[in-house]
Amino acid sequence: MKPKISIITLGVENLDAATHFYRDGLQLPEHQFDGDGISFFALSGTWLALYPHQALAEDIGIPLEKPTGYNGVTLAHNVVTKEEVDAVLAQAVAAGATLIKPAQSVFWGGYSGYFKDPEGYLWEVAYNPFTDLSWEADQR
Repeated sequence: MKPKISIITLGVENLDAATHFYRDGLQLPEHQFDGDGISFFALSGTWLALYPHQALAEDIGIPLEKPTGYNGVTLAHNVVTKEEVDAVLAQAVAAGATLIKPAQSVFWGGYSGYFKDPEGYLWEVAYNPFTDLSWEADQR
């Protein structure tokens, strides 16, 4: 297996609202494919997909279990400055996210904070002074 994640799919209750949050609120670039019922966002090196919870469970062949609270997974968005961490968190909150942990210096030497999207998925926004994991690093 090659070390790459092609698509991250989030099961959502309200596809229209979730699409609005990511497309209009966070300004991720939506990619239109033929067909309805799923949203795709082209990211740097991977894709983010939004798909109805029930349909995703049916596709997998498992009973629908809605996540509550922390389920052991977070998504991360790395930026190149501490100020960008604050700006992205503010953008997410303005778009309808809930601030879970305000940005702060963290034990490993970086700076990060967390928000929960309207569907309950947790996102970390981080600045890493040791390794550039931002989108800009991918463009070099």
